[in-house]
Amino acid sequence: MKVPVNRIIPMSVVDGPGNRTSVFLQACNISCAYCHNPETQQLCRSCRTCVPECPVQALSTDSTGKVIWDPEKCVQCDHCISVCQYHASPKIQMMDTVQVVEKIKENMPFIRGITVSGGECMLYPEFLTELFTEVKKLGLTCLIDTNGTVDFSLYPQLLEVCDKVMLDVKSWQTEVFHRLTGGSNEIVRKNLKFLAEKKKLEEVRIVCLEGEVDVEQTIGGIAETVGDHLDEFTLKLIRFRKYGVRGRLEQTASPSDEEMEHWQKLAKEHGFIKIKIT
Repeated sequence: MKVPVNRIIPMSVVDGPGNRTSVFLQACNISCAYCHNPETQQLCRSCRTCVPECPVQALSTDSTGKVIWDPEKCVQCDHCISVCQYHASPKIQMMDTVQVVEKIKENMPFIRGITVSGGECMLYPEFLTELFTEVKKLGLTCLIDTNGTVDFSLYPQLLEVCDKVMLDVKSWQTEVFHRLTGGSNEIVRKNLKFLAEKKKLEEVRIVCLEGEVDVEQTIGGIAETVGDHLDEFTLKLIRFRKYGVRGRLEQTASPSDEEMEHWQKLAKEHGFIKIKIT
């Protein structure tokens, strides 16, 4: 089984507890207006727009017209990403579990575990189950970073080898979620309750942006849904930042310190114990 890997960050201290290797898989099933890495949303269509644009000729095409990326030539200028109209990247490697595990081993013993993100990594649940099974043998912890739109209850074997989940709750109101992402939050709400009851939540995250995200309703909705578990996970309030964003929000200002402090105070009033502003 091979999956499209966007990149592997050897060591990260922002993708879960401790120092971790972060694996980013390509493709997502929603399209967030505030996405700061929109090039992970789609698989490359080999439209070939990027090929002549590459300043170091790291991109070419094979006999079928498929775009081929040469990582040895690439200087990571990301110009190919900036010219892509489909929110994709040609810099993808198809990798299986053995290949990914070998990359992870290179970072031992300096890591506590791995976090798999995206795109949306839950589009590849069978791969995650296979990968986590092998990684657990190394004595490492395994986390999933997800938008929550894929039903976790359908994958009990994956939950057995997954230590914790970092869950995005992008908004609470159905219409707000759809306007922001183009999708539905029905499964997100279900996953929130299910994962809390299974003691699998590491953190729940809200990207905060007044006028686009119903932050107050989301804080209240989470508290009402998993009120008995509020001391078991971190609520992360993430200040919207325009860096990397493409589309209608790319020039939008970040929330003020006063706004972030207001939402933090509101979360405390709702009973959240561990609150982090980033």
